Amino acid sequence: MKRFALTVASLALAFAAQAQVSVKEPWVRATVSQQKATGAFMQIVSAKDARLVEASSPVAGIVEIHEMVMAQDVMRMRAIPGLELPAGKAVELKPGGYHVMLMDLKGQVKDGDVVPLTLVVEGRDGKRQTLELKVPARPLNAMTPAGNMGGMGHGGMKP
Repeated sequence: MKRFALTVASLALAFAAQAQVSVKEPWVRATVSQQKATGAFMQIVSAKDARLVEASSPVAGIVEIHEMVMAQDVMRMRAIPGLELPAGKAVELKPGGYHVMLMDLKGQVKDGDVVPLTLVVEGRDGKRQTLELKVPARPLNAMTPAGNMGGMGHGGMKP
């Protein structure tokens, strides 16, 4: 009986460790047939200070964490090495801001598809947590969960 109790306690601790980071309302923008890139968007909350350090998906040859910033009156998108996740604060990945960029797509992402996406989050202690997501695709003109039109269109950016 003690062995069973220890196993249950160990599983509870393992589950608690896995629950350090949560993802809400993930979605991927659907593409047109020849489009080679799209974005993934969501809210990420970490119980402790951490960083989103890696992303991958079998639907894309390249997956990067990106930010969009205004530079000399031009909206620019660039890869970043990681995204800070302050303890207890929701970090929004959204069109026109931080997002996960899926490039070199292996095929069209259609409205209603479910896209596998893996995120790797690293805590201040160096320990990593892997999150396996099944992310629904929304139409090109999809509204964000907050009700705003997305800022990324057909294969590019809008100013």
